[in-house]
Amino acid sequence: MADGRCLLWEAGGRPVSMAGITRRLVGAARVAPVHTPPELRGSGYAGAVAAAVSQVAKDSGAQEVLLFTDLANPTSNALCRRFGYRPVEDCLVLAFE
Repeated sequence: MADGRCLLWEAGGRPVSMAGITRRLVGAARVAPVHTPPELRGSGYAGAVAAAVSQVAKDSGAQEVLLFTDLANPTSNALCRRFGYRPVEDCLVLAFE
């Protein structure tokens, strides 16, 4: 948190959400992780803190800011579009046993 790559969002003096940003690599930074406790979700906290760290990344010189979302989560996808993110690529993770 001291170097500004992890922000803790508070409301009423209580931590309600957090988000981090990776170090820049080849001009790009990635927002990760973003977390809000389940009982506080739907209050706009995650969106606010994700937007804030995205701006921190841009202000620190990132030419691109990446944020991975779950295609099955329409709420997070709509928030990302509202903040200026745009879909670029779908990823699929396969685990073989």
